[in-house]
Amino acid sequence: MATISQTLKQPQELLRDKAGARWTALILISSMMFFAYMFVDVMSPLQALVEKQRGWSPDAFGYYAGAEYMLNVLGFLILAGIILDKMGIRFTGTLSASMMVIGAGIKLYALSNMFEGTALDNWLSSWWTAMPGSAKLAAFGFMVFGCGCEMCGITVSKSIAKWFEGKEMALAMGLEMAIARLGVFAVFSISPRLADWMGGQPTVVVPVAFCSALLCIGLLCFLVFSVMDRKLDKELGAKKSSAGESEEEFKMSDVAGIFSSKLFWIVALLCVLYYSAIFPFQRYAANMLQCTLHIDATTASDIFRWFPIGAMVLTPLLGYYLDRKGKGATMLIWGAILMIVCHLTFALLLPQFPSMALAFTAIVVLGVSFSLVPAALWPSVPKIMEPRFLGSAYSLIFWVQNIGLALFPILIGNVLTWSNPGVTNPDEYNYTVPMLLFASLGGLALVFGVVLKALDAKNHYGLELPNIKPTSESEEEAVETAEMMAAEE
Repeated sequence: MATISQTLKQPQELLRDKAGARWTALILISSMMFFAYMFVDVMSPLQALVEKQRGWSPDAFGYYAGAEYMLNVLGFLILAGIILDKMGIRFTGTLSASMMVIGAGIKLYALSNMFEGTALDNWLSSWWTAMPGSAKLAAFGFMVFGCGCEMCGITVSKSIAKWFEGKEMALAMGLEMAIARLGVFAVFSISPRLADWMGGQPTVVVPVAFCSALLCIGLLCFLVFSVMDRKLDKELGAKKSSAGESEEEFKMSDVAGIFSSKLFWIVALLCVLYYSAIFPFQRYAANMLQCTLHIDATTASDIFRWFPIGAMVLTPLLGYYLDRKGKGATMLIWGAILMIVCHLTFALLLPQFPSMALAFTAIVVLGVSFSLVPAALWPSVPKIMEPRFLGSAYSLIFWVQNIGLALFPILIGNVLTWSNPGVTNPDEYNYTVPMLLFASLGGLALVFGVVLKALDAKNHYGLELPNIKPTSESEEEAVETAEMMAAEE
């Protein structure tokens, strides 16, 4: 009995058991995502400017926006998940951050005056003339960046699942997403102003260069996190060795098992439908507000920048609630409903009642929707997937999501052109049809949310249950472990 008592009093403490260490780790990896999200949307408020300065059409801008996800759709994200599960968090995170920096550099060069008129520019402009050479090279750089960004996303998700196992996982994921959303607020606030910063003629080069420099800082943040993660791995290895445990390794056959899971496809399809009505919308939102309210780009960006604030504030709170009370599937349903209402407002109400107050309200409510779905979706994945292939599960969900994120900016660009015949001024587009298309995606996402909740009620996956185990359960497990160790002695 003395041995049992001593074991209970002196549990082996890991680095992640120290609150300061695990929250520091979260800040470091969240900083990398903050800078990544800034770069993703740095040109979103500048659609009209790049069309006027560089001769891009709405189609060209749509192809550029969709290029971020192209290589991921063609299979890179599946490979990224396998790399993550085989090579680990540190290698994959460093690789992904480096790819983001390289892709940003290519895009910056494409938009600079150094590229204009070069042999490469002339060659790129000589074929598929509907898309200028600068747009083609910028799209290629965005493609490389997108591979790194999505790989970084799954690496961060697995990192949080590792560092917050059995603790405030949903809260941590919520805070990470909140910090990332703050990047959207920041870039919509400063991008139009940075474009005018040099005085004289506005330019897209300055905001892109600024956000590229921030990505380098993000890489440094992850390298610091890697030092902490290496120490945690040593502690975990020592703990498993002392307990005689061995972790089952990831196998390629696990990928086929994930694809054959009906629950995986429901979650993945819900994800792609919901996010396809959010991120592509961000690319066009500022211009939609410009055209509908007849305001300038800076004012439109100042309105839309409040979209991520609702998500930033509420997502951690919802994660806190989810950790302790649950109701994840219910949150998904309400998130889809709010998104439908907002996009219908942009499509039908705002053109008839062009009020900045109405636009602002719809933007904030859409931010609330964007807090409900991610807060519930990503912490639910570890409940339905085994830890050894959790990275691949996240990557495959991201892969399906990227199909929609790659295709819908292109589709919206083409629909915008088709629904505005003869319109050449980017400040005079009619966005009714694109907004109705976004609302229809929300309707389909709602259907899958209802199906997911029904399956959870039937099969008890635990999606409606809290993430933190009751203290009594933890104490019982500790006693059982201590008794087993005493018996072996």
